[in-house]
Amino acid sequence: MAMARKEAIQLRRDTRSLILAFLLPVILLIIFGYAISWDVRNIKTAVLDQDQSAQSRELLEAFRSSGYFTFQRQLRSASEIAPLLDGVSVQLVLVIPPDFSSHLNAGQSAELQAIVDGSDANTATIILNYARAIVQTYSLNVQLQGKQVTLPLRAETRVWFNEELVSRNMIVPGLVAMIMMIVSAMLTATTIAREWERGTMEQLAATPVSRVEVILGKMLPYVAIGLIDMVLISLLGMFLFGVPFRGNPALFIVLSFFFLVGALGLGIVFSVLGRSQLLATQVAMLATFLPAVLLSGFMYAITVMPKALQLVTYLVPARYFLVVTRGIFLKGVGVEVLYVQGLLMVLFAAIGLFLAVRVFKKELV
Repeated sequence: MAMARKEAIQLRRDTRSLILAFLLPVILLIIFGYAISWDVRNIKTAVLDQDQSAQSRELLEAFRSSGYFTFQRQLRSASEIAPLLDGVSVQLVLVIPPDFSSHLNAGQSAELQAIVDGSDANTATIILNYARAIVQTYSLNVQLQGKQVTLPLRAETRVWFNEELVSRNMIVPGLVAMIMMIVSAMLTATTIAREWERGTMEQLAATPVSRVEVILGKMLPYVAIGLIDMVLISLLGMFLFGVPFRGNPALFIVLSFFFLVGALGLGIVFSVLGRSQLLATQVAMLATFLPAVLLSGFMYAITVMPKALQLVTYLVPARYFLVVTRGIFLKGVGVEVLYVQGLLMVLFAAIGLFLAVRVFKKELV
């Protein structure tokens, strides 16, 4: 406890570390929370309505009232389409042929052309799915209009855990895992290196404490700070971004504790090996940021990665903590679902502590 109190006093006097500890997680959450979104709204749309009928206007109104499409231009000829897409003035062009209403009135199939800018494949796919869903709904209404028809099958779709399909509800819990992985490692990356830079390593080596006591004493204040940060950015996610928290807070704190211990242990390893606060912080940033963002499943689905990278993701602790944060935030699941991830959190904490104690030497060499 004396070592922990000494570290806490040093930390209190170090304004830069306090800023890093409390301000950086908040800034990262706000920036990433607002910047990252997988929702596609206000799709800039141009229309070439060659039919100009009541049916074509009804179909366009269905697009407009969906809330996803914003009509920018009414085109007069097909020659206007290419310049608009080339200049990224619109993302979608709807082309309604001249015989659109006559085919519908005759009970025949009518063609509708949707031309999408495919330079961004993901956005193009989402736009086409939106358009396809609106057209299918309109087509069904046309079929049933004025007729007493009972469908043999009635499908009712219900989305669980994220009913409004808002991507922010999935992003923010993922950000909690990603930010805490990065910030935790950076916090302790300065601890041992600071002793070397200030020339107090000799005093530390002369103290009658074991290596385990030094590491635990160094880590304890940062565990408390990490838990405060975890609660702080979780509350920000709930009240600033409106993300629901449906799970057990106590379970979330316990699993976060083990995750933080593992991440803080890695930070001490970088600090011991680097012996320079700048170098250790940079290594911690590089070693945690890229795996947490790219290989945890936060940005890209692990199932679509090459097999070799999928195997590498098993070594990324943020992958498992991501399941914990999303499971507790959105699904409200408990230990009966998260026990595997819980055991992996304990294992990660044990490995982090073991490595930190293993690489730290009290002998001055």
